[in-house]
Amino acid sequence: MERTENSTGLCPTVVDLFCGAGGLSLGLFRAGFSIVAAVDNWSPAVETYRLNFSDHIVCADIFEDIEIPYAEVIVGGPPCQGFSSAGLRRSDDQRNTLVRVFGRIVQRLRPMAFVFENVEGFLTGSHGKFVFDLLEPVIEAGYRVHVRKVNAANYGVPQHRKRVIAVGGLGWDPTFAEVTHSAFGAPGARLGGTHLPKTPSLGEALTGLPTAAPRGTMGASPDHTFYPLREDDLARAKLLKPGQRMRDLPEALWHPSYRRRAYRRVMDGMPTERRGGAPAGLRRLSLHEPCKAITGGALNEFLHPTEDRPLTLRECARLQTFPDDFKFAGTLREAIQLAGNAVPPLLAQKLAENLRRDMETVDVGGLPGALLSFLPTLSTGMSPALRSVEKAVAERFSNHVSTVQACFPWD
Repeated sequence: MERTENSTGLCPTVVDLFCGAGGLSLGLFRAGFSIVAAVDNWSPAVETYRLNFSDHIVCADIFEDIEIPYAEVIVGGPPCQGFSSAGLRRSDDQRNTLVRVFGRIVQRLRPMAFVFENVEGFLTGSHGKFVFDLLEPVIEAGYRVHVRKVNAANYGVPQHRKRVIAVGGLGWDPTFAEVTHSAFGAPGARLGGTHLPKTPSLGEALTGLPTAAPRGTMGASPDHTFYPLREDDLARAKLLKPGQRMRDLPEALWHPSYRRRAYRRVMDGMPTERRGGAPAGLRRLSLHEPCKAITGGALNEFLHPTEDRPLTLRECARLQTFPDDFKFAGTLREAIQLAGNAVPPLLAQKLAENLRRDMETVDVGGLPGALLSFLPTLSTGMSPALRSVEKAVAERFSNHVSTVQACFPWD
C-alpha cells in the first residue's frame, strides 16, 4: 500500500528525518498528513520504507546542509544508541551529534511545527548536553516547545515504552496530546491516571494471530516463526513463570553473559554512565499485562507468556502497533532492530492527531521562542542526574519560559 497521501481535504506536508522503518510516518499518515520526503542511511530501513510507503525516501547521511524539501512539519528520531539504556552509554558516540543536526535543520527550514522523539536516556546523556543540542537552535529560531517523557502505554500501545517527545510550533503555542489510557503492570504505571480505559494487554494485542511455527516450517509465514530454544534455555523457560526473569532462577541456571553483567555492576568499578540498564536476561512475559519495551533484543530476551518459545517478529510488530500487512526488509536480526527502534505508529498517530487539530485552529503569530513545558519524569521522585539537568534547563531558559502554560516541575 502506498502510504503517502490521503484523499480527504488538504493534507499538511511532512518530512521524516532518520525515518527508520517508518513508524512516525505511518502515524502521521493515519492522522491525515502527507509525507513528501523521508531520509535514512541504513539500507534495510530504506528498503522497508519503500516496501510500505513509496519511493519518496532518500538514502543519505543527514547533515545540516542536506537538501530537504520544505514541509509544514519536520519529524524525526535521531539514532539513540549512544545514550540508550539498552546498551553501553558512550557520550562520545558520533550518532549523538545528530540531535543538534536535527535542531539546526528545523532552525534552517523553519517549518510550521516539528516533532522529535528519543529514548529517556536522551535527558541525562552527557549531563544534559543533548537536551540543549535540541532546544537551543529551535528556541532561538522562534519555536515554542514542550519536552515531556511519556509512556506509550498511556496512549493505547500495549507496551511499557518510555520515550521523550518534543513538540514545537513556530511563533505559536502547540498543545501536548493528552493521555488516552490508564497503564498498569509496571512500577509507576498508574501515574498517568486511573480514570481512563485500560491499556490493552499483551494477550489482547496478539489475539487473532495464527499459531507460530518453528523456523523453516513449510508454508509458514517467515515473520511468524521462531527458532526453538536450545536445551539450556528450554530448561530455564520451563521454570520461569509469567513476569519472572533470569534473577528469579537458581543461580546455577544464570546465563554466563547475565552473570557477567550482574557482577560487573558491583565489582569492576565501571562508571555508571557506561553500564547501561539493569540486566534482565531471559524474561517470561505476562499475558494479562502490557508488554515490556520491544527492542532489537526482543527475540532473544522475551519468552511467550504461555509457550516455551521466543516471540516472533510479527508478534513484536503487533506489540509495536504495526499492521499485519507491514513488511520488514533485511535479515531477521535487521528486521527486529527496525521494529524495535521504531516509534509505535499508534503513539505517533495520537501525537499527530493532536498536532493537526492545533494546526487547523491556530492563529499563527510572532510569539518569541519559549520552553512551554519540561516534564522529564513520570514519577514524583527524580535521580540526582535528572535533577541536575532540570536545574540547568531552568537556568538556561529562564528568559524563555512561557507565562501561558505553567507546566514546570520547578514552579
